[in-house]
Order: sequence, then C-alpha cells, then structure tokens
Amino acid sequence: MQQRDVVVRNPSGLHARAAARLTLAAAKFRSNIILVANGRRANARSLIAVMILAAGMGAHVLIEVQGPDEVEAMQEVAQLVASGFAEKR
Repeated sequence: MQQRDVVVRNPSGLHARAAARLTLAAAKFRSNIILVANGRRANARSLIAVMILAAGMGAHVLIEVQGPDEVEAMQEVAQLVASGFAEKR
C-alpha cells in the first residue's frame, strides 16, 4: 500500500471540474484509490464521493493506493493534485 499526504493548491479547491479530472485519472488504474480529507474517506472513482470531501485550498488530502499498479496510480493522482488539477490560474 502506498500513502501520501498532499495539499490542495488551486484556489477553487476540489470543486466539480477538479473532482472530475481526478476521477478520470483514477479510473485508468486497477488499484483501489482512496482519498481522506476532513474526516471523510472517498473512493477516488466516485465523483460525488470526492466532491463530498469538501477539500478547499490548503486542505491536506491523504491518498491511499493499493493494488497491482499502485506506484503509477499514486504518482499520477498525487501529481494531479499538486499541479492544481491542471487548471490555469
């Protein structure tokens, strides 16, 4: 199992568009990807669950990945969050 704490950096936080990008990225992998923020856990493949985390700018999100491609999955999901979900500022 891989675990990494990341900080949400984009000003709008983990809003609908960012959550959609994250769920699309998670869907590419066979590993289970769980996000933990604000005392809640969410399957990274579920758009609604990810949005319910309500992770705003500056929020710490723990990414937990377990499965056959966990290293690659962690790298891509963590990079997406660190990049501000590839949104222009």
